[in-house]
Amino acid sequence: MAKEIETTNAINLISAGTSVNGDIDSNSGFRIDGQLKGKMNIKGKVVIGASGMITGDIFCQNLEVSGEVNGNIQAGELVSLKATAKVNGEIITSKLAIEPGAVFSGNCRMDRDTDARRKEILLPPK
Repeated sequence: MAKEIETTNAINLISAGTSVNGDIDSNSGFRIDGQLKGKMNIKGKVVIGASGMITGDIFCQNLEVSGEVNGNIQAGELVSLKATAKVNGEIITSKLAIEPGAVFSGNCRMDRDTDARRKEILLPPK
């Protein structure tokens, strides 16, 4: 029997003007207003602010992008691209919302089986 991973309500932040190189694993939400070069494995929601930029793959439950992502995205529930978003890479999710003005260059695969998707997110490929 698999152990249930508990998420918390805490929000982690990489603020504007901050640059991080390396992978991030967290059981709580994350907001990026600075720059990250590395993979994110987040059990909660990820928000990328208008000044935020990620170069690397993102595995999360929900994702809201106002900034820039150069990498693949795998979300268990919803990916929301705001009008200022720029995404280069593949998106795998159950639901995708793209506002007018957002730029998305890549492929998207949508799957309604969110239970299977959640299991994939908990164990992202190495």
